[in-house]
Amino acid sequence: MQFIKPDINIDFLGQRKIAHLLSGVLIILAIILLIFRGGPNYGVDFSGGILVQVRFNHSITPDDIRGSLKSIALEDSIIQEFGEEGKFEYLIRVNRTDIELSGLSDKVKNSLDSMFGEANVEVRRVEMVGPKVGKDLREKALFAIFYALLFMVIYISGRFEYKWTMSIIMAASLAFGVYIISAIGMSIIWLIAVALLITIGLCWSLRLEYALGAIIALFHDVIITIGAFALTNREVTLTVIAALLTIVGYSLNDTIVVFDRIRENNRRSRGRNFAKVINQSINETLSRTLLTSATTLTVVASLFILGGGVIHDFAFALSVGILVGTYSSIYVASPVLLIWAGQSLEGGTASIKRRGKGS
Repeated sequence: MQFIKPDINIDFLGQRKIAHLLSGVLIILAIILLIFRGGPNYGVDFSGGILVQVRFNHSITPDDIRGSLKSIALEDSIIQEFGEEGKFEYLIRVNRTDIELSGLSDKVKNSLDSMFGEANVEVRRVEMVGPKVGKDLREKALFAIFYALLFMVIYISGRFEYKWTMSIIMAASLAFGVYIISAIGMSIIWLIAVALLITIGLCWSLRLEYALGAIIALFHDVIITIGAFALTNREVTLTVIAALLTIVGYSLNDTIVVFDRIRENNRRSRGRNFAKVINQSINETLSRTLLTSATTLTVVASLFILGGGVIHDFAFALSVGILVGTYSSIYVASPVLLIWAGQSLEGGTASIKRRGKGS
């Protein structure tokens, strides 16, 4: 049984302008959404505050829960229903850190019991994160994503392109740049944005074409996934950061498989049009790409449907990331090589130099 025939020949690069337009629109919309909403919707992990998870044995409206919390001055809480149908679970989020955590679980339980009856309410967890801790966690999470992108690019430059010297120069230059920017006192968001621009500029100036394609594709995947969270107003928590780091690794693995086939075919096809080499390579790896993505999505869909409300955002992030990552390895990362070579689909020969380990 073959879903993808061995001799398939889809003109992926012929569709690259439409794909680039689509990617550009999605990225712009993601940025506009983030600006309009004042940044990502950070969870208690990052913003600080109190999170209480409760379960009822019958349906309750958020307004009823909010009304029952007036007696303990938590009527300004954000109430969110989640979980499987028939479970009636709710998250009570309080964006305040001036509340004593000790005994809070009992206070919430007593307040809800007095309104709905003791046998109808179960307090499942109570968490509190201070504002300073939340800020530190947020900065460390952003740095984790940034350094994951950076070190993967450095690895591609050294191991994949045999340019260890250039990759070390890039790492040192970027570390110096980040140090200078930090000394100025720039905010973490702007620091990472500037550092990413420096990374792209270094890849271009040091002629790290494969690394450049990879970093653009990874940035594309992360920003669109975060945009999907902004669109659906989902919270960004530590679990979601773990999902984003997983997406970075998954997407890069997909991209490397395609890049490796491009490099092999480019060696064998001396004098051949580079665009045709790229198209051939994408088609040859298409079966592997789609089967890997489909099997992974099956697992993630199972997590989303059966895993319960606590894991929904994690599974949602992975679902979006796998789809976008598969798309970017074909329509974003590979066309960067063609742009670098400065070729059209109509003619010309492969212009990315073939390298050996001595390069």
